[in-house]
Amino acid sequence: MTDDAYGATIAKRCLSQRLAELRVASGYTANHVCDILNWGRGKVGRFEANQWKRPEMSDVRDLLRIYGVSESEREEVEELAIRARTRPWWRDFAEIFDSEFPGYENDATTIRAFMPLILPGLLQTQAYIESLLRTGPRPPKWRRDALRARLRRQEILDRSDGTAPTLSAVITEASLLYRWGSLGDRREQIHHLVDMAARRNVELRVQRFEDGPPSGAHSMVNIFSFDGERRPSLVFVETDYVIEEVSKRESVHGYVQSFERACDGALDPHDTVAYLERFADRLE
Repeated sequence: MTDDAYGATIAKRCLSQRLAELRVASGYTANHVCDILNWGRGKVGRFEANQWKRPEMSDVRDLLRIYGVSESEREEVEELAIRARTRPWWRDFAEIFDSEFPGYENDATTIRAFMPLILPGLLQTQAYIESLLRTGPRPPKWRRDALRARLRRQEILDRSDGTAPTLSAVITEASLLYRWGSLGDRREQIHHLVDMAARRNVELRVQRFEDGPPSGAHSMVNIFSFDGERRPSLVFVETDYVIEEVSKRESVHGYVQSFERACDGALDPHDTVAYLERFADRLE
C-alpha cells in the first residue's frame, strides 16, 4: 500500500494552473507549444485542465524551457511536480474512485459536508458502511474494497502531524431514523457521532424535523478548502451514480453560502451532542 501522499493532489492542481499561467505569459497557444515539442495536439490542454494522473518531469522541464522561465520559477514549478508525482494510496482502489475526490479530501485543511439522508463517510462506523454497501448491486469483492477504502479515508481525521483537517458536518434527523443492522449497531453509530463531535477538529450539527423545513443545502455536498490564496476551494456534489466536481468560483461561493444557511438552521454543536445522546437512549 502506498503512503498518505499528503499534498500530492492539490500540488498537481496547482501545477496545472501554474503551467497555464506561464504559457499565457509566454504568448504561445497550447497548439503552438505542442507543435514546437512535436507532441500530439491536445496534450498541453490536458495538462492545463489537470487531466493527468502523474506528470512526467521531462514533460514539465520541456515546457519550462519553451516558456523561458527564470531559475527561481523553475525550482518552484519543479518542486510542485515532484510533490504531484507521489503515488497516493487511493490509486490502489481504481475501481472505487473514478475522480480525484479522495485526493482533495486528503489534502483539505477544512472539509464542510452536508448529508441529507445518510451520514458523512468520514463519520460512519464499519457496521454502517457495510449496511449501506449491501443495498447496492455491486459484487462482494467491490464491497470489500469499498469498505477498506472508506475506512482508510477516515484516517485523515486522526493525523497527529498537524495536517488533520477540520470537519464541519450538518446531518439531518431523517438520516438517523432509518432502521438498519441491529439495535446495537445503530446505538454504536450514534455514540460514535458523539465521540467524534468531542474532537477539536470536528464540528457536528443536526437539523431537526421540529425546526421546520431545512434551509440551505438540499443535496449531498462536500466543500474542500486548502491553505494558500492560489488554492481556491472545490465542491463535490454526490449523486446516486457519480461524484461531480465543481470548481467555478461563483458556483463554489453559492454552495458555501448554502452550507452556511444549513448551519444556521441546525442545532449548534453543543446542543447537537445533547440531542444525539437523548436520541441514543430512545432507540428501539
